[in-house]
Amino acid sequence: MRWTRWGPRRFTRLPKSLKGKVVVITGANTGIGKINATLMAKLGAKVVMACRDMAKAHIAAEDVAKEAKQSDDDNVVVMKLDLSSLASVRQFAKELSEKVSQIDILINNAGVMMCPHWKTDDGFEMQFGTNHLGHFLMTLLLLPLLRRAPAARIINVSSVAHLRGKINFDDINSDTKYNKMNAYSQSKLANVLFTRELANKLSDTRITCYALHPGVIDTDLYRHMDGFLGFMTRLFNTITMISADLGAQTTHYCALEESLSGETGRYYKNCGRVDNMVPNAKNKFFIVDRHKKILFLE
Repeated sequence: MRWTRWGPRRFTRLPKSLKGKVVVITGANTGIGKINATLMAKLGAKVVMACRDMAKAHIAAEDVAKEAKQSDDDNVVVMKLDLSSLASVRQFAKELSEKVSQIDILINNAGVMMCPHWKTDDGFEMQFGTNHLGHFLMTLLLLPLLRRAPAARIINVSSVAHLRGKINFDDINSDTKYNKMNAYSQSKLANVLFTRELANKLSDTRITCYALHPGVIDTDLYRHMDGFLGFMTRLFNTITMISADLGAQTTHYCALEESLSGETGRYYKNCGRVDNMVPNAKNKFFIVDRHKKILFLE
């Protein structure tokens, strides 16, 4: 058992090899996404790094391949994915289906936090559109590839911010009133609810689903926070923040821990399952069906 400043932290038991497995990670060019990509590549998996900024992604891919000692270019693949554009999501899914025959692990890791009141290409509030809807559509489009794996896992990187979240279906894009923290919390709650309902929809398959809080991590996710709130957050984070290496551990746990193969639809933090969920994270909003009607309209 290893330790952090806050006490014991459990670490997952890693498999000896992921050779022959395909792992898809969004936002894999930085932070915990890059760390996850490196670990999966070290274990021998074919890693697809799905990123918005291709220049940064190619540099990151070189780092991943070098650290993982992967000389085969086919084992670390960079693909364009802009989660704030549904057209990009559809194009990515189409191109990926032409490159791989199955997906064993899908890690929905990319995200944006507390940005100004921006809109996605399709008119959705940026945080909800990127953190939830983009991953939502991509995951559903990739289900055929996930179904082809002997046993597949879907990991949605959420946040402890879901605790204060509320799904405001009457103003889902915050057009009436925009509060960047409320919008972020809504998107992270949507990640948890999506995981629960997707697990329910896939109960008769060999696909399991997990949501998680990685911890307060030293990454560039906080780049949009300014003013007094930004100052206080950065001050607080200097005390509580953990490294990206430690923050990636719960993703490793959900993706690779063998004992979780019988669990699905649950939420995890600090490499352990959280059973005492807030009421809003247990409500049945039928979030899958409602968003399918929105996103699949032609």
